[in-house]
Amino acid sequence: MTQRPRTDRPRGRRRTDPARRVAYDTLRAVHAADGYANLVLSDLLAERRLDPRDAAFATELAHGTLRREGTYDRILVRASGRGLDTLQPAVVDVLRLGAHQLLGMRVPTHAAVGATVDLAAAAVGERVTGVVNAVLRKVAAQDLEGWLDDVAGGVTGLEALALRAHHPAWIARAFEEVLGDETGAALDADNASPRTTLVVRPGLYERAGLVAAGAVPTPYSPYGAVWTGNPTDLEPVRDGRVGVQDEGSQLVVLALSRVPAPAGPWLDLCAGPGGKTALLAGLAAAAGDPLLAAERQPHRARLVRSALRAYPEGPRLVVAADGTRPAWAPATFARVLADVPCTGLGALRRRPEARWRRRESDLADLVPLQLALLRTAVASATPGGAVAYVTCSPHRAETEQVVAEVLAEGDVEVVDVPALLPEVPDAARGPYLQLWPQRHGTDAMFCAILRRRAGADPR
Repeated sequence: MTQRPRTDRPRGRRRTDPARRVAYDTLRAVHAADGYANLVLSDLLAERRLDPRDAAFATELAHGTLRREGTYDRILVRASGRGLDTLQPAVVDVLRLGAHQLLGMRVPTHAAVGATVDLAAAAVGERVTGVVNAVLRKVAAQDLEGWLDDVAGGVTGLEALALRAHHPAWIARAFEEVLGDETGAALDADNASPRTTLVVRPGLYERAGLVAAGAVPTPYSPYGAVWTGNPTDLEPVRDGRVGVQDEGSQLVVLALSRVPAPAGPWLDLCAGPGGKTALLAGLAAAAGDPLLAAERQPHRARLVRSALRAYPEGPRLVVAADGTRPAWAPATFARVLADVPCTGLGALRRRPEARWRRRESDLADLVPLQLALLRTAVASATPGGAVAYVTCSPHRAETEQVVAEVLAEGDVEVVDVPALLPEVPDAARGPYLQLWPQRHGTDAMFCAILRRRAGADPR
């Protein structure tokens, strides 16, 4: 990141830098209101109308701080000599932002400390400026590598790798179970900012139009293109003919559309917020099949309807319905997408706060829900129909183990997903699809496709 010039504050009063204030307000929304950084930041940038350079600085400051939050917290404890729970949460967020400027961005010490003290005064109060100044001066005494050596202590092996890659150890362990020696590369890939990937809605727009506007075609999905800049600058994005969607999400939908299956309606079981639904809708329409999209939460069901707004009236229905208590008859659908709630460990690049918000204990609630939803998906499929079980997580408990439990119940058989996407290299996890940011430049999407046996009980 190129350093932004800092305007010296007028003598006798403090001036708060607007980019730093946006980053601070983003962190407060994330920590105090469980906000999602990408959504909060986008809203704040639109509201406050920062120029592109300031917006880029605010984005790096907010997202970079959140990605490294656990690391910075350990450094701040060491530098301050006190637990962070002895400080106001707002002060802790100010200190985190200062630490990232000092250790993760090319901001000179005097500018990083001075501007962060000004921010503390404006956002929290003059009374906290002394402690903010003192702690950040101590942080500035070493570079990041020096601090990592300091806080690592006797930690070795995978825990040391996780610390230096700014991940909780439990996430590093989950990756290592699947990746082995490639774990370090996967953790590093999580720390890179993802590119903006667009998807055309089949039947509404052609990828060639995006390429003509300056986008670069995605390497694997025939519907995707990489865009540099603000997607809403493009008219087809504004009117819904094009959406923003990671290429990995496009590929799991493409796989379901390619598997041989009977003619008949399609079901998106957990449809919100609607990105995959919008792609499914175009593919189902091309096949001449209707689509039902179900989403438990009414406000997310409204987002699904919005994602479909550019399509003309047709055989599509969006309902607010709980996928574990289906509002439709069993054995109804030829193709079912079950993109289930998960830990989101595969999307840590674009959800910078998630690695520190999630806990390994979350699996105790998520896995039973995932099992229930996959069972509903199987029961909803016609004999011979196909079910795609999708997670944005590579964790074994959410992927192979869930599928294995349903397979053991005997109503389904496995489809070889990598064979459906031969253009995607090095993505086989047995018969399942596993994408990775360090290999494919996508989120770490997992996809298993099951076919309901022809003789399965339709009840």
